[in-house]
Amino acid sequence: MSLREARRDAALRLTLEGAWTARLIGDLEPLTLAVDLGGVRSLELDCGAIDTLDLSGAWLIHDLECRANAAGIAVSYDGSRPAIVALVEQTLLSAAGPPFVKPDRGIQPVVALGRGVLDRWQSAQTGLAFLGESALRFAHGFLDPRVWRPISIARHVQETGIHAIPIVALIAFLISVIIAYMGAQQLQQFGADIFVVDLVTVGVLRELGVLLTAIIVAGRSGSAFAAEIGAMRLNQEVDALKATGVEPLEVLVLPRWIGLMIALPLLTVIADAVGVLGGALVCHLLLDMPLVQYFQRVEESIADFTFWAGIVKAPAFALLIAASATYRGLQVRGSSRELGRLTTVAVVQSIFLVILADALFAVLFMEMGI
Repeated sequence: MSLREARRDAALRLTLEGAWTARLIGDLEPLTLAVDLGGVRSLELDCGAIDTLDLSGAWLIHDLECRANAAGIAVSYDGSRPAIVALVEQTLLSAAGPPFVKPDRGIQPVVALGRGVLDRWQSAQTGLAFLGESALRFAHGFLDPRVWRPISIARHVQETGIHAIPIVALIAFLISVIIAYMGAQQLQQFGADIFVVDLVTVGVLRELGVLLTAIIVAGRSGSAFAAEIGAMRLNQEVDALKATGVEPLEVLVLPRWIGLMIALPLLTVIADAVGVLGGALVCHLLLDMPLVQYFQRVEESIADFTFWAGIVKAPAFALLIAASATYRGLQVRGSSRELGRLTTVAVVQSIFLVILADALFAVLFMEMGI
């Protein structure tokens, strides 16, 4: 192990010999640091006599090159440059990354707009692909009902439907009481107490029953769907299903879709019934209206389509909630923070889609004269 110097005018030749390894780094480093580069214009390195060269030795040679380049000295090799020295240089360049270029402030809004549009377009494509593949899997279930996983559907009907009855019934009762109380306060001034029954009946059966039930289910079951599937993504259980030849859409998505499409109409019927009973309680206690008269008026105020106008919305709302929740759950990547964020996105998106769909149904029913 040695480092021999040979000077000729402004040229310096260094001959490296022996072993340049980590074990001898304590002796080699002082030798390289002791090389005087003053007055030198060209440096030639001869590595042909090196017996063993590892990363530590290559690092010293590269450091010597850097010192020479910083002093404006041209560095060359007698023969080829050792590959391991080139590896050290490449590693350092990769770690440093590309040089930072400060963007022009004039184009920053344009760049942000372009990236936003591109992200939205890619997100829309991904969402449409998810819906299309799920629809194909669902259609395949008509040929092979096992695709729908009946046992899993029954479990989701129980979790999203039966277990949600208490909270749905309570909310429906309270909302109908509020509507009846506010309507009674205003209509009593005109002696139109009887129309409180119409207000409660039509409002609950046609709009509020299904809408409030869908919002409650979006917050309760939609968040559960997104969190369950997202946790499976984080634990690599979805990848394990694929590795074993099981399609995740058939196991995780379709049973939740079908289960919620069955449960939400049934919850809507319960919410309608409890809402009408809540209105009866307020009318009986606040307006001294006999229950027989109340239910007679209920029968008179209900048209042929009033009840069905609310029920027909329930499967559509259920599909929107389940699709949004399962899609966001499958998007979870990387960390529990992403799980929480996408669960929140699933709930907010579900509620927005439900309200938007309800508005579209209102326009459709108006055009149909219903």
